[in-house]
Amino acid sequence: MKNTLIVILGPTGVGKTDIAIDIALHFNSEIISADSRQFYKEMVIGTAPPSPEQLSSVKHHFVGFLPVEEYYSASIFERAVLDLLQTLFSKNDIVVMVGGSTLYVDAVCNGIDDIPDVQPEIREKYQQMFKDEGIEGLRLALKLTDPSHYEKVDLKNPRRLMRALEICESTGRPYSSFLTGKKRERDFDIIKIGITRQRENLYNRINARVDKMFEAGLEEEARRLYPKRDLTALNTVGYKEFFEYFDGKISRETAIDLIKRDSRRYAKRQMTWWGNRDDIHWFNADDNNMEIISFVENLIND
Repeated sequence: MKNTLIVILGPTGVGKTDIAIDIALHFNSEIISADSRQFYKEMVIGTAPPSPEQLSSVKHHFVGFLPVEEYYSASIFERAVLDLLQTLFSKNDIVVMVGGSTLYVDAVCNGIDDIPDVQPEIREKYQQMFKDEGIEGLRLALKLTDPSHYEKVDLKNPRRLMRALEICESTGRPYSSFLTGKKRERDFDIIKIGITRQRENLYNRINARVDKMFEAGLEEEARRLYPKRDLTALNTVGYKEFFEYFDGKISRETAIDLIKRDSRRYAKRQMTWWGNRDDIHWFNADDNNMEIISFVENLIND
């Protein structure tokens, strides 16, 4: 049987982790996490990583292994996962990957353009620009430096803007010149399983999960990380809203409401990203997990 990577994807809060664990247990597999914010050791409550019980039931990789100060990217993740898969496939024909970070999932499944790493001092330069001039400063700099990419990039995402500027300065070439979009062949099969819920149900789950985060101490966790607020890793829903509260810009109640709203919006963006893909097999989270397992077995044995 050919080596197969089973990818469990879907919006935040949909219930991917429990489903991935059931599938991994059935196939005696280990799990690769493709949730880029769950990579960080200090962001335990606000990123809703697998619980200690879940982590003990199946071996997980790429959960809580980075300090928030350490730079990481989808291209680094791609290389690390491909190296790990060689080891995992030597033990088992099936490996499960789960996550909602669309760019990181696509990097493993389709490959990502070869973009050079950036010197720390250049990265710090644009982090300081964002701090001093805000997102408008980044937008203007990118418009002047790489107008082609400026027309395509998410202008509301400072991390994407800084990344493009870093590459432009580091290489002396427009960032857009590296973006070929060419899909890379993999030497293993990929089965993508999408998990969905009725929208109102999903949004209620997201709201309830945020409430549980507050009960678990999200505000205290955000306060501990507040001195490092300018780090890219902390430009994350659940933290950036609290930082505005600590700055006195909004009330605590508003911060809570914004975390729920921004989490729902993030889930919507995730579904929009995957909604038009024809290589994803969709299941409702309320379906019996054995239906998914049987479906995967039939594809593998076909």
